[in-house]
Amino acid sequence: MASQTPQHSHFHDSLPFMANKLGGDGLIDELCNGFNLLKDCDKEVITFESLKRNSALLGLNGLSDEDLFSMVMEGDFDGDGALNQMEFCVLMFRLSPELMEGSQLWLEEVLQQ
Repeated sequence: MASQTPQHSHFHDSLPFMANKLGGDGLIDELCNGFNLLKDCDKEVITFESLKRNSALLGLNGLSDEDLFSMVMEGDFDGDGALNQMEFCVLMFRLSPELMEGSQLWLEEVLQQ
């Protein structure tokens, strides 16, 4: 499969709402829970197969195989063909433009203190 940027038109970005409701620590906990739902329990990473098998749990069942594969490839920084927990969390932030903007503001505030 060719690596392409996924079409996220079916992806509902709920991370900004979750961040506002749960706060930073709560959001990280929820991302970890999401990772645990999607991971391959034997390999302890998210593979294309585990993402496809469990994608409906996160409302991603409208995405094509190509989109799911592209999501894994987009987040796979170490090139092993799967997402570890850190790669998954980074990908979720990258897929949420509003949350990325908020993160930049939070970072600037922390740096000013």
